[in-house]
Amino acid sequence: MEDMPQHRIVIELDPPSGIQQRLQDRLSLFSVAATGVDRYYEFAILLKDENDSMLGGLLAELWGNWLHVKTLWIDEMERGKGYGRQIMECAEHLAMERGYRNAYLSTHSFQARPLYEKLGYRVFGELEDFPPGHSKYYMRKRLG
Repeated sequence: MEDMPQHRIVIELDPPSGIQQRLQDRLSLFSVAATGVDRYYEFAILLKDENDSMLGGLLAELWGNWLHVKTLWIDEMERGKGYGRQIMECAEHLAMERGYRNAYLSTHSFQARPLYEKLGYRVFGELEDFPPGHSKYYMRKRLG
């Protein structure tokens, strides 16, 4: 019997973006092979001021007939002015233009759940006490 290679488990705290990207790429290749769905897009929508400084934005991905809103952030001084709603509607419109019909996201109890509910998102899951004293909500919406 030949000697088996000795593999090891390595913990990377705060892994470099290259490692993160490689893992995501490998999982994506597996997912495409398993489902046959290869249309995948990542995108950002940014809120900028007249000096081109970023005041907010959204990170999202499109895959499997779903828009996944991964991050939405608006600078504290700009909150309550409708920018979050406008950015979300822009992301949904982009998804619908490409034929995507569903959206999902997660948010914490101290974040933007009321905004998402006003936009038609509904809670389908809750992770209680994350972080302690708060909840994380998983929300979805049918687009169009």
